[in-house]
Amino acid sequence: MSNQTVQTVSTSNDKLKVALAVAAVIAGVVGFYFLANYPTLVRVGVLVASIAIAVGLAWTSATGRGFLDFSRESVRETRKVVWPTRKEATQITGIVFGFVLIMAIFLWGTDKILEFVLYNLILGWNQ
Repeated sequence: MSNQTVQTVSTSNDKLKVALAVAAVIAGVVGFYFLANYPTLVRVGVLVASIAIAVGLAWTSATGRGFLDFSRESVRETRKVVWPTRKEATQITGIVFGFVLIMAIFLWGTDKILEFVLYNLILGWNQ
């Protein structure tokens, strides 16, 4: 038995809904900048309304419902994660910073040694 997922082919109606949703968002952004002489509340209202229309259109399509299901599943999986305590996160961050510092010193030293070997010993250029 396999666990392969089956991808359904969306209809042209669903593609049209997604295209209209994208067009609604673009129209909202264009409207926000086009209405520059109007109060900010009106401009933001146009933008929020266009986003609400886009979400409504996308939600009625199969792609939008799939995205909504994916979002719900992601939230559910995030709740299952065992997050580190503050002390553990601080210790891990300190280890990372320490390693980065040691690596930076190592790379700087390697660069200076190679610079000395190349310029002073091989090429004979004294800086």
